[in-house]
Amino acid sequence: MARISIRERVGRPQIVAGLLLLSFLAECLWLTAHLQVSPPHGTGYLIDSVNRGAMQWHGGPISADSIHSPLWFLLLSAPVALFRLHPESPLFLWAVAAPQIVFGLLLGASLWYVSRRLYGNAGGYVALALYCFSPGILRSSTLWFAEPEMPAAWGAFGAVFTAIAVAHTLYAPREVILWNWRRILLLGLSFTLAIGCQFSLVLLVPVALFFLLYLAWERRAAAIAIWLAACGIAAVLLAACSFFHLRVYRDAILFCVQWRAYLSPLAYKVFIARLSELSPALVLALPAALLCYFLWSRTHYFGNNAPLAVAALLLSFALGTPHLPGFGFNLIALPFLLVFTAGIAADLLETRHRALVLGCIWALLLANAAWNLRGLGMAESHYFQ
Repeated sequence: MARISIRERVGRPQIVAGLLLLSFLAECLWLTAHLQVSPPHGTGYLIDSVNRGAMQWHGGPISADSIHSPLWFLLLSAPVALFRLHPESPLFLWAVAAPQIVFGLLLGASLWYVSRRLYGNAGGYVALALYCFSPGILRSSTLWFAEPEMPAAWGAFGAVFTAIAVAHTLYAPREVILWNWRRILLLGLSFTLAIGCQFSLVLLVPVALFFLLYLAWERRAAAIAIWLAACGIAAVLLAACSFFHLRVYRDAILFCVQWRAYLSPLAYKVFIARLSELSPALVLALPAALLCYFLWSRTHYFGNNAPLAVAALLLSFALGTPHLPGFGFNLIALPFLLVFTAGIAADLLETRHRALVLGCIWALLLANAAWNLRGLGMAESHYFQ
């Protein structure tokens, strides 16, 4: 019986997903191997952030700024603080990149799991293949000309889809709070990661409540109780990250949109540039997916509507925040766009044009992978600042 259970849990879909994630890990290791410490001896912004976080681990002053809570600094510096590494150590860069790579792998696994549950194996394969060969994801996971944003991206993705998962269990004939304690904890952890690594992602807290109420309106009292419990967990964890010195949050900027950006041509250029850098393949596939969505009523169901709506909200904030460092809201929106695109691809594969659609998907995925690997081969060492 144990052998049967293992075979059911670990089959072809899991093996394919595992191989894709291994390829993603190999790409990350390749890029990390080409990093060098910024001279003189780590005076750059990220090195300074790592040092500030390491000092906090060892009882030093608490670090925070207007965008990040102390949690961001603690996650960034955890391996460095654990092994007490100096910037001159050959292991320093690996220790700094390691948490981002781990969160990149976790986000990829979560993306595959959600897409497969929503659209079947085909959807999971498409979403994960696009993810694993997305230049922006690789850069963010290795800090290659990028900010440490992967924990925030995973937290945001988890916050939305954990809320959706919790809502679908509320009609079960069991005690709500006790039965859902694991998902409540996961939702609270997702809120903590998202908000702790980027204060402006607090906007996902009401989004999670919306999905809870939309999907379980008849159990709205239980939905609100779960949401409040998750918010309470997040509040306690964020306070604990600052050792309950709540004054460090007084400069936090929760709403960072600049309304003038919506009228600025430069903001649109930054928006398009960031999205193109994140995933050129998605820039090609997304217009086709949107065209199918708006012209084909069969695709108008919750599994497609939800990720598209969340992505649209996040992209609207991305357009209004060109001043944020890194990829900002564009990176947070990317997994939702990949889920949506994978859903449309899975729908098209169920039509009589399956052979043509399958050929186009394979061509896109293979071309994207080849182009990305070529870029990795041309990568030159750069200074880690």
